[in-house]
Amino acid sequence: MKNTIKLIAACAVLASVTGTFAAGSHGGGHDAQVVGKPGVASKVTRTIEVDMSDTMRFTPANIKAKQGETIRFVVKNSGQLSHEFVLGTAKDLKAHYEVMKKNPEMEHADDNMLTVKPGQTSEILWQFTKAGTVDFACLHPGHYDAGMKGKIAVSPTKRNAELASR
Repeated sequence: MKNTIKLIAACAVLASVTGTFAAGSHGGGHDAQVVGKPGVASKVTRTIEVDMSDTMRFTPANIKAKQGETIRFVVKNSGQLSHEFVLGTAKDLKAHYEVMKKNPEMEHADDNMLTVKPGQTSEILWQFTKAGTVDFACLHPGHYDAGMKGKIAVSPTKRNAELASR
């Protein structure tokens, strides 16, 4: 209970100082809108199963998506440790990881992140609104540094690719 109260107080201080907490960012500057938005179940085009293990790896670690596509990620933790699946930019994930190292009890409840306990499975629906690279990682202390990260290559739609080439 004391840790929860301390965490709430720390978040309130961060919110008043940075002004970003209300937008879904906390301390590390997470901004889910940069990498897409929460998906709608009726628009899911495919399901991708992702396994997280105590070898500090995601399987698969490299995924391909199309701009505008909505994917259901079914994320299984096959390990004995708690793991996370957090979507973001490489810069935001690294910054958030630094905050997590200082506040390892921090729990997440944003649309672009899941915490999955050992032996459990959870899911996230995500629409990729922009072409480019979307990174994902486990931000538990030590996991990111051990290599628990991956990339999603989001290719532009044909129409957007044609517009970009003009």
